[in-house]
Amino acid sequence: MRFLLTVAAASNLAWSAAKADPSAAEVDGIIAKFAAKESEFARARSSYTYRQTARLQELDGGSGRPGGRWELVSDIIFTPEGKRSERVVRAPVSSLRNIIMTPEDEQDMRDVQPFVLTSEEVNNYHVRYLGRQTLDEISCYVFAVKPKKLEQGRRYFSGQIWVDDEDLQIVKSYGRATGLLKKNSNQQFPKFETYREQIDGKYWFPTYTIAVDTLHFDSGSIPIRQTVRYEDYKQFKSDVNIKFGDVVETPEAKPPAPPPPTKK
Repeated sequence: MRFLLTVAAASNLAWSAAKADPSAAEVDGIIAKFAAKESEFARARSSYTYRQTARLQELDGGSGRPGGRWELVSDIIFTPEGKRSERVVRAPVSSLRNIIMTPEDEQDMRDVQPFVLTSEEVNNYHVRYLGRQTLDEISCYVFAVKPKKLEQGRRYFSGQIWVDDEDLQIVKSYGRATGLLKKNSNQQFPKFETYREQIDGKYWFPTYTIAVDTLHFDSGSIPIRQTVRYEDYKQFKSDVNIKFGDVVETPEAKPPAPPPPTKK
């Protein structure tokens, strides 16, 4: 199984000189092919259950120590009738003091941070080839991606993506979420990195997102640290009868792996 070592990913980047850059026509073909692969992956992921653990911490500007905290643990499951749904496992009362979670923040965690650039979506973006790069021994094409236009009510990704040049799937994305906001809105959104891992020997699934950034509001600057983990991917089988009762909090089986360093 080929996999992405997320801990060292940001520090072990090197531009690859082993392979020649594709021509402009070849780049267009590569974009079309990896978008088709991403469409295939999106359909496959919709048949998987998994646990998503999202945390946001305010950090003390001087010491960097954690301050207020927000957390949401949820299971993406299927009902016995086969309908996909989200089941909240843990949602403690937020202790954030200086910022609040907005619907846009929650939408970004759900849709933008685990970014998937499908054939259906690729025409909504400018996709520009930047070159080749080796990411933890994985040879990748690197593309700059930004939305062509913003539509009310939609959230978009703006940044860079790393595409495995063999599997033609995104293995890493780095950027931020963007979209139209209400007039005089003072919302700020962090830069983030999302890493994928090859779960089933075929598709690269998002497994970890991290954002360590400073949000600059009119009232002042707030350092934050945000993480999202996607774990326990399992393919749903229609002949399985899913049963559940009261939600219980389960202890973690092992401490979380150290996060990857922030991209410089």
